[in-house]
Amino acid sequence: MLSPKKTKFRKQHRGRMKGRSSGGSRISFGKYALQALEPAWLTSRQIEAGRRAMTRNVRRGGKIWVRIFPDKPVTVKPTQTRMGSGKGSPEYWVAVVKPGRILYEMGGVAENIARKAIEIAASKMPIRTQFIISK
Repeated sequence: MLSPKKTKFRKQHRGRMKGRSSGGSRISFGKYALQALEPAWLTSRQIEAGRRAMTRNVRRGGKIWVRIFPDKPVTVKPTQTRMGSGKGSPEYWVAVVKPGRILYEMGGVAENIARKAIEIAASKMPIRTQFIISK
């Protein structure tokens, strides 16, 4: 799973997802991409599942770029714990995704292969996404 090697602080506030993605909303590396249409937290497991699905589907052809990284810790308190007594311990990592954000990019393959691979990766995501092609 993806996770940061080192962070300045162990725990973070939840925050809120407002507006559209400012950076990372245009294709930079490949020719085809998967773009988010809704705001969400994508866990490192979901990101990895999408990447694996794409890699397996293209079978050694082309190149895949993962454009998101889970750098936000999510804390969870143990079950059956009373209120109070502080914040829980970090349990897993998420990437904050806003609408318009590019999740994955792909290049070096035919459009039909890329479309199929990206559709499979999209099915692993908990949000609505769209397949886009660079001009």
